[in-house]
Amino acid sequence: MPVKVECDWEGMYKRAPKGHFVVYVGRDHELTRFVLPLSCLKNPIVHQLLDNAAEEYDNFDKQDRIVLPCDVATFERLTAFLARHP
Repeated sequence: MPVKVECDWEGMYKRAPKGHFVVYVGRDHELTRFVLPLSCLKNPIVHQLLDNAAEEYDNFDKQDRIVLPCDVATFERLTAFLARHP
């Protein structure tokens, strides 16, 4: 199940646990860190978000972070759906 992590700038660079990856959701400097299981990568909706991020941020941002261009509330609804329908 995806986990939302509130963090400061230092916490933004912590490694994800084994079998997980980190994405940042939001726009500009208002980013929220989420830790997702690798199994989420099988979902076509997640693939589309990653494709959108690659287009909008030119293959992700300059700090080697995956930043998804959607609002946090929408992403939380998506992760809740993914948790119910793996």
